[in-house]
Amino acid sequence: MAKVTVDGIEVEVPNGASVLQACEAAGREIPRFCYHERLSVAGNCRMCLVEVEKAPKPIASCAYPVADGMKVFTDTPMVRNGRRGVMEFLLINHPLDCPICDQGGECDLQDQAMAYGIDKNRFHENKRAVEDKYMGPLVKTIMTRCIQCTRCIRFSTEVAGTPELGATNRGENMEVGTYIEKALTSELSGNLIDICPVGALTSRPYAFVSRPWELKKTDSIDVLDATGTNIRIDTRSGEVLRILPRINDDVNEEWMADRGRFAFDGLKRRRLDRPWIREEGKLRPATWAEAFGAIAAKLKGLPGEKIAAVVGDLVDAEAIVALKDLMTSLGSTNLECRTDGAKLDAARRDFYSFNTTIAGIEEADALLIIGSNPRQEAPVINARIRKRAIAGAPFPVGVIGPRGVDLTYRTEWLGEGGATLKAIAAGTHPFAEVLRTAKRPMLILGRGALRGADGAAVLAAAWKIAADTGMLTAEWHGFNLLHLFGGQVAPLDLGFLPQGPAAAAPEAVWLLGVDDAAGVPDGA
Repeated sequence: MAKVTVDGIEVEVPNGASVLQACEAAGREIPRFCYHERLSVAGNCRMCLVEVEKAPKPIASCAYPVADGMKVFTDTPMVRNGRRGVMEFLLINHPLDCPICDQGGECDLQDQAMAYGIDKNRFHENKRAVEDKYMGPLVKTIMTRCIQCTRCIRFSTEVAGTPELGATNRGENMEVGTYIEKALTSELSGNLIDICPVGALTSRPYAFVSRPWELKKTDSIDVLDATGTNIRIDTRSGEVLRILPRINDDVNEEWMADRGRFAFDGLKRRRLDRPWIREEGKLRPATWAEAFGAIAAKLKGLPGEKIAAVVGDLVDAEAIVALKDLMTSLGSTNLECRTDGAKLDAARRDFYSFNTTIAGIEEADALLIIGSNPRQEAPVINARIRKRAIAGAPFPVGVIGPRGVDLTYRTEWLGEGGATLKAIAAGTHPFAEVLRTAKRPMLILGRGALRGADGAAVLAAAWKIAADTGMLTAEWHGFNLLHLFGGQVAPLDLGFLPQGPAAAAPEAVWLLGVDDAAGVPDGA
């Protein structure tokens, strides 16, 4: 540990830490544009200038390592003049379009210009203009506003694993964009909007919709994948206008999948807004009183064994409990939540949970993925796997599934079918030895691998691999089942499963949030 004095406050920070981190440990705010805690250090915006004793000029605190006994000053005439000069340079070509910029009110450049800049500009040359780049239907670009902080480039390369953004030309002519105009292919592209410190990258669906001070903010959880991403829902007059991630280092850090970020359109477009009743083979709109009357009339007099209930993948736990209580009062034990036909075993919670935890991925030293594409199914979890894969220590990743799938990190394709799985379970496959020699091996089993007729056998083989390769110890639980939606675990926790022999042909089936009735298992 190194002892550093910041504005007279002595703090201890790890050796190798930056001066900026020491300043934050001392409670001093350091402005920055290019620096981001979860990205590599670029050191190119120079906004984080501080003064170090005996140094002849201001230093960029984000890229300067601490030394024992160092004395740092964050508010001196040298520092103030340096920051004002940097801000003056940044604003030479920046357009004066704050009134129409979607970052207005949330813009780091606005905030820091007010806090650290000056109220005049000595440059009178014409401002340069940069042509906007097309990056797809989600991210809108106004590249004249870009200050070349390169956060977007580093995010797409390091976190998302899709190095599609880069810088062309140099100096005043430098431009950030895709080398060949194309839409972004990352499932995490919306995070570029969050990390951009100016209005160069904004949300295309949210363009010109509202200002941040008009919005009511509600904390929630994303349910469109099984990650449990912490989110904030912004609403105005009861209408959801945007969804943003919240910081949770144990789950999603500060990232969010595009699926959940841009799904709010589905809350107001092409939705059923009234009940309908089928009469003589045709649907007609009805009132709620008529709908509940029709339901009561259908259920009246039916024995419990002739009634079934199925819940979908996005149903909340409270509604599941209410439906289960209703079915119990009607004498029905025909309950089902596995609409995809997955052969899940719910006898113990760790049979269907992500037991390693998402943060625990960074402690693993080998991984076997069976029948899952985490890049599509859980992009934030895939980003955490990538973070571990590029951390430096060896991290072999074996994949059983379709060949040629790009997960954004190096993998070894082991095979496509059950033969490979059986070989690893029997210990005859070379990757079985890789798992056995690892100190903390882990396994991710995709829910899709359990849908077929051999789903139960796949589950049993996965558990055998986990047991035989040291994944199940008192200190480490390496078996993980990756679900597809946030509402697929609650019904398993609540026991919304068949409690007895399934009805051969139920006369009434209550579908709660089931999008695809064709996926309901036979007998439900």
